[in-house]
Amino acid sequence: MRHILLVEDEESLARGLQFNLEAEGYQVTLARDGKQALELFNQMTFDLVILDVMLPYHNGFEIARHIRQKTEQLPILFLTARRTPDDRIKGLKMGADDYLTKPFSLDELLLRVQRILQRKTWYRQTETQQFRLGDWQIDLEALQIQGPEKTINLTQLEASVLKYLLVNRGKVVSRQELLQNVWQTDAEVETRTIDIFIARLRKYLNDDPTNPQWIKSIRGIGYMISE
Repeated sequence: MRHILLVEDEESLARGLQFNLEAEGYQVTLARDGKQALELFNQMTFDLVILDVMLPYHNGFEIARHIRQKTEQLPILFLTARRTPDDRIKGLKMGADDYLTKPFSLDELLLRVQRILQRKTWYRQTETQQFRLGDWQIDLEALQIQGPEKTINLTQLEASVLKYLLVNRGKVVSRQELLQNVWQTDAEVETRTIDIFIARLRKYLNDDPTNPQWIKSIRGIGYMISE
């Protein structure tokens, strides 16, 4: 049974989400503030964190930062009442895998949760888990990029994006194709969201964003890893 840490201080929303997630077969542990969320994270093992941004004691950004200092592999889904792009971008840059803006539909939340958890097995479905880019050895089974001087741990979504580009090496991959095959949705996700994940991967690979060696931008279309 997949174990979810739900961090939400709005009582009625928290209880409603917990009830419906448990009805879908998930084990749910509820935290009502940032302090309790950190205590539970340090005590227990989870498969997903659903994290409100505005919380007492520690906000969602602070909790996400703490989680990412401990592990890159635990998916984080932000819930935010803030509609400004800067807040969503900040969450994604801090290592969140996805976000939903309040108010949101229950069906949309359950679908996002299902797809985030499915990604844990998606990038293992093809036989090849080992790739090489120059001096970089990419091990998607271990969620790692290994170089001569450092090893970088990937989140599940970062691994999924990178794998899709590597499996389609030499081909141009559109943003819409990434949405359908990695995010597994036709819903409109901001282009900026995909760009942030590409920027994170480029940073790991020391890929100059003005003249990238590995992940190239194809203007108006998407991205490509060269042969």
